[in-house]
Amino acid sequence: MPFKSFELEDLGTVTVYKRRGSRNLRLSVTRKGAIRITIPAWAPYQAGVDFVRAKRDWLQNHIPATPSLLQEGMLIGKSHRLHFLSDPTVTAPRSRLHGSQVIISYSPLDNPAAPGVQTVAEQACIRALRQQAKHQLPVRLRALADEYGYHYNSVTIKRLTGRWGSCDQNRDIVLNLFLMQLPWELIDYVLMHELAHTRVLRHGPVFWEEMERYTPHAKRLRKQTHQYQPSLHPEAA
Repeated sequence: MPFKSFELEDLGTVTVYKRRGSRNLRLSVTRKGAIRITIPAWAPYQAGVDFVRAKRDWLQNHIPATPSLLQEGMLIGKSHRLHFLSDPTVTAPRSRLHGSQVIISYSPLDNPAAPGVQTVAEQACIRALRQQAKHQLPVRLRALADEYGYHYNSVTIKRLTGRWGSCDQNRDIVLNLFLMQLPWELIDYVLMHELAHTRVLRHGPVFWEEMERYTPHAKRLRKQTHQYQPSLHPEAA
């Protein structure tokens, strides 16, 4: 698919794609903030650029904020703290989980804000969240299922980017490791949401009746959950 990239003031790089068979202009923003617009193959690239400029206000509200840096002492999930350690014996950043600590060692020639150090820190924090999620979420899910009479087949912990969990027609539940970044009230809401899907697979009035039966104010909790995003910076949404 042919494309061209353009630099626009206040918006950065905009990539215009020409798609054969397309009749309309389609504007989108990726999770990393890249702006893409698809136009009909016969349209000039400038048409795409002009459309993006016309949607400047909309884009500025939908481009995700640049994630803040992972910092010393940051709470990771429910039980880990992040610590950066300058170590003259290391040449490249490295990490380890020690009890409730996520320890990132880096060369004195480097610093915690350096991209390489931040990348190692992010990977280590995700390992810590996965560890917490595997130890705590299945136990909590089983307790809620037993309390309210739900039955499911299996539960798996995964790193998801667009949802907090899922439940399929076989009653196999998948939970996002980033749930450990949410308050417990919202974690329980997500778990109950997936358990409700073991009885009512699709959303609709019957599903929400099921949710409200055991989770008062379910729709309020749903709105609160939408204020977060699955990431190490859950409140950046």
